[in-house]
Amino acid sequence: MILIIGGGLSGLLAGYRLKQKGTPFRILEARDRIGGRIDTISAKNETPVEMGATWFNKQHHLLIQLLEELEIGSFEQFMKGTAFYEAFSNSPAQPIQIPDQEPSYRIAGGSNALIIKLAELISDEIGLNEEVTAISMDGESVIVKANKTYIADKVVLALPPKLWSKKIHFEPSLPSGVSEIAAQTHTWMEDSTKVALIYKEPFWKQAKQSGTLFSNVGPLVEFYDHSNAEDNKHALCGFLNPNFNELSLEERKSKISEQLVGVFGPKASNFIDYKECDWSEENLTFSESPAPLIPHQNNGHSAFQKPLFENRLFFSSTEVSPHFPGYMEGAVYSATQVTAAIMKDIR
Repeated sequence: MILIIGGGLSGLLAGYRLKQKGTPFRILEARDRIGGRIDTISAKNETPVEMGATWFNKQHHLLIQLLEELEIGSFEQFMKGTAFYEAFSNSPAQPIQIPDQEPSYRIAGGSNALIIKLAELISDEIGLNEEVTAISMDGESVIVKANKTYIADKVVLALPPKLWSKKIHFEPSLPSGVSEIAAQTHTWMEDSTKVALIYKEPFWKQAKQSGTLFSNVGPLVEFYDHSNAEDNKHALCGFLNPNFNELSLEERKSKISEQLVGVFGPKASNFIDYKECDWSEENLTFSESPAPLIPHQNNGHSAFQKPLFENRLFFSSTEVSPHFPGYMEGAVYSATQVTAAIMKDIR
C-alpha cells in the first residue's frame, strides 16, 4: 500500500492516479478539511471567494488538461476597464490602463471545485485529522505514526518541505543535505493574507473600471475583480500588506474601506461581507525559518527529485516541482511525476 501524507491538490491527484492504476493507497490529512492551500469559502449571498490558490494561465497545460479530464470549467479573469496604482501615501491613486497581455483564468465554481471532484473519486481512501508525527523504515516496510500507526510499502510526502522537515521525525534521519534544503524552502502562501469584500452590485464594472488596484501604500497591495463565472455574485479580492496583521480585525476593515473609497469612490464602503485568511496563523501551512526566505527559495530543488530509502520515500508538492513551483500547475506536475515513478518502481 502507498501512504500519501497530505490532502491538498498534489496528494489528492496522486491518490486519484494510483486508483486509476489499481494500486492501493491511503491519504492522511492533518486538517479537518481537504484542499490544503486551496480554500474556497462561501460568503454572504453564497458568493464564492478564494482564500488560497486562485489563478492559472495558458502555460499551465497540465492543470488545464486535468480540468478538461474532470469536466470542470474555467473562465477568464475580468480585467477590462480602468485600473489604479497608488505609488505614494501623499498622492491620490492614478488611473492606468493595463497593457494587453495573456489573460489569467479561474476555475468555475471556485478552485475547490477541483478538490471536491478529486475527493469524490477517492473519498473512501481519505482520512482527516491525521497529523503524521513520525516515519520510520522497518525492513522493506515504512511505519507511519499519526492518530493510528500505519504500515506501508511506500510513502509520498505531499506537504511543503519546510513542514515535513520540522514536524515529522524520521528514522533513520534524512540525509543532511535534504533536511537543510527543506528547512530553507519557501512555502507558497505561508506569508500571505488574502482579503475579500463582497458586494450586491459590481459598482466598478458599472463605472467601467476593472476593479484592479496595485498599491505601494497599503493596506491592500493587490486587488482584483472576484465576480463568479456567471457574473451574478460579486466581490473584490486580493492581498493585504502583512504589516497590517498587527491591527485588530475592525481596524483592518476600517483602513481597507478607507483605502478603497479613496480609490474607487464611496460605493466601495457598501460591502455586505468581509472575509480574510492570514496563512501565517495556520500551523499546518506556516513554520518559522531560521532566516527570512525569499519567494520560491529552493522551490524545485534537485534534492527533492529522487526518492529516498531505496524508493520508499517520495516527495510531491508544488514546492518540490521544477515546473511552475508555487502554482497549482506545480502541484499537478509533481503528483503526475511521483505517481509515474511509483508505478515504474512497482513494475
